[in-house]
Amino acid sequence: MSGRGRVLVARLDDAGDVLLAGPAVRAVAAHAREVTMLAGPHGRAAAELLPGVDRVVVWRAPWIAHPAPPVSADAVAGLVAELAGIDEAVILTSFHQSALPLALLLRLAGVGRISAISNDYPGSLLDVRHVVDEDVDVPEPERMLALAVAAGFEPPPGDDGGLAVRRPLPDVARFGLAGGPYVVVHPGASAPARTWPAERHRQAVRELADDGHRVAVTGTERELTAFVAGEGGLDLGGLTALAELAALVEGAGVLVSGNTGPAHLAAAVGTPVVSLFAPVVPAARWAPYRVPTVLLGDQDAPCRGSRARLCPVAGHPCLARVTSEQVVKAVRELVP
Repeated sequence: MSGRGRVLVARLDDAGDVLLAGPAVRAVAAHAREVTMLAGPHGRAAAELLPGVDRVVVWRAPWIAHPAPPVSADAVAGLVAELAGIDEAVILTSFHQSALPLALLLRLAGVGRISAISNDYPGSLLDVRHVVDEDVDVPEPERMLALAVAAGFEPPPGDDGGLAVRRPLPDVARFGLAGGPYVVVHPGASAPARTWPAERHRQAVRELADDGHRVAVTGTERELTAFVAGEGGLDLGGLTALAELAALVEGAGVLVSGNTGPAHLAAAVGTPVVSLFAPVVPAARWAPYRVPTVLLGDQDAPCRGSRARLCPVAGHPCLARVTSEQVVKAVRELVP
């Protein structure tokens, strides 16, 4: 460590976004005395899984969280007080987000050096203003790592820039999946526009079981996971913390998932992904990073690039047209 002091890395989104920040976090950790990760409530568990993070602070940002909380003077004052003593900050954002509201709060907390991507004029809010061409789709881990490098945080020697999680992961023998290959199906997503229909998931589980696979169905929505598991799958809905889910996914031959956190968890543990990817955001930015992937879904559908949480096109054609047979075929391609 070169003693850059106490450095804050901020990524205020959901778990998947935080996991994608991993390479940037490790680059900062290679130079900082201590790394504090500022995350949203849904990103906390992912932040705790990232190598290089010493402390996690959780805050629900009114300009990022959905639904957005009201702006509260008390909440802002609490965050400013919590971050007192931070020497430097790296604010990680997606291409459609502004780093400047958080930069203002960090200045109020006394942070002396702040780095972020900003195509807007930052005035005195930023010390390192990294400007990028947002018309060019760059994978999110690389975009965030480029900011860390611009701020003077080079990756440590031997770091390959891939996603990673802390080791060791928990023992998941209690779920009874040891002793042979299995497939994990994760049907949920935070945004309905990114979900494959539940009935198609259920049919795919049935057909995967008929094809000789053991299938575990994961997620927090227990009614959904029970329906999808049906008679052919093992329903693990609501039973796994994120670290346990990482261990389950690592032991799987393949993960079937939409564009949601577990897909990036799979990338972090090296598990191939059948990605049911709605093009509301670009796959070039958010597809599973550096793992074998079969991308399913019409990437040229009318919803392309809309960033919609609810599908703006009747019938949800980008994913509704994907068949269970296509999923089974993709699993066959990826399972060794």
